[in-house]
Amino acid sequence: MKAKARGCGGLLIFALSMGAQTIPDPVPEANPARPTVSTPATLTPAGYLQFETGSLGATTSPEFDTRAGINQVTKLTVLPRLEFFVQTEPYIHSSFDSDKEIHPGEVFVGTQAVLMQGDDARPTISVSYIRRLYESPAPELDLGTFRESGAILVSQDVAGFHYDGNLVVTEQTQSGVRRAQLGQTLSISHPLKKFAISGEIWHFTQPFLRANAIGNLWAISYPLRKNLAFDAGFDHGLTTTSTHWEAFIGVTYLLPHRLWPK
Repeated sequence: MKAKARGCGGLLIFALSMGAQTIPDPVPEANPARPTVSTPATLTPAGYLQFETGSLGATTSPEFDTRAGINQVTKLTVLPRLEFFVQTEPYIHSSFDSDKEIHPGEVFVGTQAVLMQGDDARPTISVSYIRRLYESPAPELDLGTFRESGAILVSQDVAGFHYDGNLVVTEQTQSGVRRAQLGQTLSISHPLKKFAISGEIWHFTQPFLRANAIGNLWAISYPLRKNLAFDAGFDHGLTTTSTHWEAFIGVTYLLPHRLWPK
């Protein structure tokens, strides 16, 4: 009887250990940066790839009459406070008067680091740096293109609202001339049942036009699952050198498999 009891106990322990090994880790929640101009100071879950894919159509800007493109951002947080990402725009179709062009867009790589982890009493504060790897001949939106960019990012939840604020400095180049561009963005979102409604105001200087681009953005997002969210919205330019109208739609997907063990 003792031998049988020991045998049954051993089988039970083995079964429990096997069950514990086969139970997968719970899928973490995606952390979308779309569709606002502002980028959240918080990072994606460490060890998981996140894909942010979208399409944007725009009309009437200093460089084009119409512009439609597909954009892709791939992110990977390698440490709890360090994230790397790649930004691409594989396809851009534009028109200006009777001219129509199709080009691949620019390619950027960047990193974001959390300086202060937020809680109920204080915000999350991060810094980011982005560098351009490929310069495209395609026309740009009112923000222009940049060679490199740095930003301070702040995010927090307050009284049921979430806000993301960015202070941005970029280096713009044109015909060998380099100019600094300054930008400020503020996005505020609030849940509405299963949806989230976002409103944003943003401003960027336009050093080569000696003007300012200012816009107002409104968007709605819906998380179909913890790791899958859809979004759509529009942006309206408020100055003569701003892109008059932009409409966008996209999806954020967090790959549910960790790339390396904890």
